Amino acid sequence: MIKTKDDYTFYLEADRIALAKTNSPSSSISSQFKEHFFKDEIWKFQKALRKLEFLKNKKKNIFEKVKYFFAYRHYQKLSYKLGFTIPPNVFGPGLSIAHYGSITINPESRIGCNCRIHSGVNIGTEAGYANKAPTIGDNVYIGPGAKVFGAISIANNTVIGANAVVNSSFNQEYTTIGGIPSKIISENIEIDNFLIRATTLIEIGMNKNDISNLTAREIKKLIDLKS
Repeated sequence: MIKTKDDYTFYLEADRIALAKTNSPSSSISSQFKEHFFKDEIWKFQKALRKLEFLKNKKKNIFEKVKYFFAYRHYQKLSYKLGFTIPPNVFGPGLSIAHYGSITINPESRIGCNCRIHSGVNIGTEAGYANKAPTIGDNVYIGPGAKVFGAISIANNTVIGANAVVNSSFNQEYTTIGGIPSKIISENIEIDNFLIRATTLIEIGMNKNDISNLTAREIKKLIDLKS
């Protein structure tokens, strides 16, 4: 949860790396034109989400309450535009939203760092309850159309397959789960093939610019060497 300015900066940097956004402006005229007139709406949304979280969680005087109001309106407009129902204080740092389109997350859900999530995902509560929502670990890939619901837990380093319906806990790491209802369909997976462990890269002093020409296997090897 973002509680300080340092937290806010860390979350933004982790999200930037997870989304594979470069940190420096492009030098080519065509790239600058594209960046100016064709904004990355998902990156805009994630920045708006993190700003809202920061303002929501800090102590607010009258001036801060006004800032929070306008930040909420901006976040709300982008949510409607992109089809996202993603409440604040749910995702850890390193969030990567893959595409525009419907994503619905219950506000009682808790999702760890470095989550890669696709369109059509619904993370909700057990039927008849308002707060029995999933707890999902770090480094989890959630495929298109997946449905995850109930007071369940999902282990770190898990892949949830496309259109999976997950209504029970899975506590074994490095697995792929899928099907209706879901079960483990593969083990000993390489999670770096599915997402960028942005927080780990920051911890070892690297960023997306440093790894732009590396394969997923090479990134994993580099993290393992420096960790």
